[in-house]
Amino acid sequence: MFILKRQDVEISSIQHPKRDQQVPILHYQGQTFRLISVFKAGQEEEARGLWRELTDNRGKACVLLEEPDRFSVWGKVRLDQLGSDTGGHGKNGIYVQACLLLLQAIYMDIEEFLGTRQASLFQKDIAEILRQQKFPEASTPEAVKNLVTTINPLDAAKLPPWQENHVVSLLQELHKLGKTYFGNVNFAHKVTDRLQDMAEGERSLFISWLNQSSLSKLWQ
Repeated sequence: MFILKRQDVEISSIQHPKRDQQVPILHYQGQTFRLISVFKAGQEEEARGLWRELTDNRGKACVLLEEPDRFSVWGKVRLDQLGSDTGGHGKNGIYVQACLLLLQAIYMDIEEFLGTRQASLFQKDIAEILRQQKFPEASTPEAVKNLVTTINPLDAAKLPPWQENHVVSLLQELHKLGKTYFGNVNFAHKVTDRLQDMAEGERSLFISWLNQSSLSKLWQ
């Protein structure tokens, strides 16, 4: 929709109506936009990829803000819609989608290279992690088997209702398990390759989030 410079807009923050947090808001020509994602100065291609995905493929009204030290993508929102927090759910869905794609890819690698017995043990290890940490919709062996082997992560309607903290926790544990099963961490260096089925903009959003999180040292 718009590619703007910092001097074109006004940025402020408001109190989220349901959470103890401030929400960045961009104002442009009487319209308000909520922050979706931030990219470093060297990530212009990723920022533009997400912006194009949201505007061209999804028909969203979005702003790509160009600043000297960063790029950021903002989605149009009415301030009275913040209570529903639909933007946050959308991002969580993308994070969950990517997390499950990584989980399934590692399971398939274990099955292919180490055999079905090791793959079965891996599935049991994952089930125990999800049970101990009380992940929603992952409390039974059948539910875990569905997540690891059956569910299509690209089908948003079938994703479990996990939050960002669930994704962080599972990716930390998945890295530990992968290192144990494979004996090295090479499996963690193929993140982009394993997410090729995702839309470019959604993949860029996840990679950006991953690079700025505590997981960046594990998954490269």
